[in-house]
Amino acid sequence: MTLTLTPQDLSAAHHSTAPDGADPRVVDWVARIAALTEPDSIVWCDGSAAEFDRLTHLMVDQGTLIRLNAEYRPYSFLARSDPRDVARIEERTFICSESAEDAGPTNNWRDPAEMHETLDGIFAGSMHGRTMYVVPFSMGPLGSPYSKLGVQVTDSPYVVANLRIMTRMGTPALERITRASEWLAGVHTVGAPLAHGQADVAWPCNDTKYISHFPATREVWSYGSAYGGNAILAKKSFALRIASVMARDEGWLAEHMLILKVTNPRGRVMHVAAAFPSACGKTNFAMMTPTIPGWSVETIGDDIAWLHQGPDGRLRAINPEAGFFGVAPGTGASTNANAVDTLWGNSIFTNVALRDDGDVWWEGLTDDAPPHLIDWQGNDWTPSSTTPSSHPNSRFTVAAAQCPSIADDWQHPDGVVIDAIIFGGRRATNVPLVVEARDWDHGVFLGATISSEQTAAAEGTPGELRRDPFAMLPFCGYNMADYWAHWLEFGKSLRSRGSVPRIFQVNWFRKDADGSYLWPGFGDNARVLEWMLERVDGQVSAADSPLGHIPNSLNLEGLDLPDDHWDKLFEINREALLTEADGTQEYFESFGDRLPDAMLGQLERLRENLRYGA
Repeated sequence: MTLTLTPQDLSAAHHSTAPDGADPRVVDWVARIAALTEPDSIVWCDGSAAEFDRLTHLMVDQGTLIRLNAEYRPYSFLARSDPRDVARIEERTFICSESAEDAGPTNNWRDPAEMHETLDGIFAGSMHGRTMYVVPFSMGPLGSPYSKLGVQVTDSPYVVANLRIMTRMGTPALERITRASEWLAGVHTVGAPLAHGQADVAWPCNDTKYISHFPATREVWSYGSAYGGNAILAKKSFALRIASVMARDEGWLAEHMLILKVTNPRGRVMHVAAAFPSACGKTNFAMMTPTIPGWSVETIGDDIAWLHQGPDGRLRAINPEAGFFGVAPGTGASTNANAVDTLWGNSIFTNVALRDDGDVWWEGLTDDAPPHLIDWQGNDWTPSSTTPSSHPNSRFTVAAAQCPSIADDWQHPDGVVIDAIIFGGRRATNVPLVVEARDWDHGVFLGATISSEQTAAAEGTPGELRRDPFAMLPFCGYNMADYWAHWLEFGKSLRSRGSVPRIFQVNWFRKDADGSYLWPGFGDNARVLEWMLERVDGQVSAADSPLGHIPNSLNLEGLDLPDDHWDKLFEINREALLTEADGTQEYFESFGDRLPDAMLGQLERLRENLRYGA
């Protein structure tokens, strides 16, 4: 059911203007936001295919979307954003907790009352001349005990269309919000009100931007951007920043992790959750095609995992998302065939190039570029052009159900049992191909010290470490040291029931002296996955090292790995690692007295192992 409320009705908004049975708290909240933002009309979204069709037609007419050639990409569209609005804006992302210490040194903090005063000022009249869409949604399968509900209001039909793909959106979600329900309140505007008769633009946005999170009241307010995680509030804002606080308060984990289902040649099914920072091969790993016979890998999720201790004491995970919002450049048939095959149709592409035949292209999709394209800014492009055809952060939005590698049970309401947890960064030196943690606490230390080496001056000093603990640096909604403490406490709960997953650290990116990669990566990463899961099953041995347990051997059959690469992949430079440990201590000290003692204990044990042997 789609209902419209005229401006004259706003001040007298009451329950009958919303779908029958809608929670009065939601209806009253919508009326309050409408009174502040002054939209011309209100639409309660039902999540139907007909509604999606109307929205895409509207955006095609407005110039926001270009309909792609149905022969190559049926029911698919291309959006070109304003060049000022192309990525998440971490410097404009705020955690508005009661104290700065609760947000911690890794977050931008603002006082909640002061931020609300600022937001009230800029949101006033911000939707004038536009439609406000009310989008109820569920993160996680409808009816799962581990799912969470939310409602986002937005004046961007582009955001609504993406929410339909990324969440379980519409009437079924609204029906599950009752007086007993907790739900996220998400408020979003592009910040571009229209005067009477003023012509709109294809991608409205505002130079002023705020993405403000209020953990105590479970709210997110976003202003000025229509792009990705800035505007699709169910994703990073709710599923990680707010959910991480909910998880701390309720005794579970909200993590920036993919989830894999792996079946070995003996028919044993296991599940893995893995955290990788950006540019570390996360999507490729989530949709891996193994190069070793007898092993199959299926996808449960590619980005976010919510982990709970199940009734039987075992760690269980759900993927709270219904779709993929993936980075396009670098995604190709040779690197991630499953992702490419997922995008056969029913997809929204943002800031990629348009082919002359009406299909899309981006760097890495094929080995050779087409002779002519229209680039992401609408300009002519050829292979001799000096700029990329697609923005480096260009995206695709597509339903997870279309993925060829998606597991049959990816939406099981009880989740899947997690047998192993993996942390990985992008390191040219020091970090071996794979290390197994000695125990849960050591695994937390490995997760807390994930880092990637800067590769360009634009990222910082080349070679300098960019620390990204648990791959959660931009996404933890509270003090990172408290987050580590929560992981340590959660481990105690798992141990009390006798079911603790093994934890591993991997590094696909170690380089030789000439700068070449020592490990082939991609589907051959299944060889490392095989060793890890055979360790879980007690089938293979390991050797001790100062960093943890390492393989005595891997399955290298059919892999032309030079003889000296094995030693280089597991080389331990004790002096370099001791120097790195000094940097870790300095990093830990930035958290003051919030740092758990166990973390310093793990660091000291590492130093002793490096000085005196494992």
